[in-house]
Amino acid sequence: MSSSARGSNRGPAAAAENRHALLSAARELFAEKGYNVPLSAIARAAGVGQAVLYRHFPRRLDLAFAVFEENFTELEVLAADQGPDAFERFFARLVDLMIESLGFVELVVGARADYEDGAGRLAALVTGPLARAQRAGVVAGEVTIADVDLALRMVYGVAVTALDDEQRARDVRAVHAELLTRWRT
Repeated sequence: MSSSARGSNRGPAAAAENRHALLSAARELFAEKGYNVPLSAIARAAGVGQAVLYRHFPRRLDLAFAVFEENFTELEVLAADQGPDAFERFFARLVDLMIESLGFVELVVGARADYEDGAGRLAALVTGPLARAQRAGVVAGEVTIADVDLALRMVYGVAVTALDDEQRARDVRAVHAELLTRWRT
């Protein structure tokens, strides 16, 4: 087989293209199959070898944070909102992310012992909007970050045990509405 038929190894010249392909494949597979999708499946979907994947992302966590960085960036913008309803909008977006991408949920909520970075980053983001909502009298003063963490784990449980996407959306939104009712003053 000629080298043109096989394709050539472009080495470092392909690094940016390979990284983009890996992030795209991981985003799709994390959303579809969850955080624990085999890394070999991500490399295969990206059209690269596993060595290329590990060169760009030495740990699964590194890949997940890169994939979901845009989600964290969006949440940071919501968390910076000074309005009294910012906490409810922030939490609503988290719930939507749980419906849209189980991989993001698993990164933040599931198996937190393996990647405390995601849970800690999210807790830091929740702190400001929660405090502002409490000062505005929108959320009860006794609601804590631990309560929000517990709520997210409850929503996660509902999300991952749904039989299909339609049930997941319906049930997660029902839990979300119930939680907000309980948290309001």
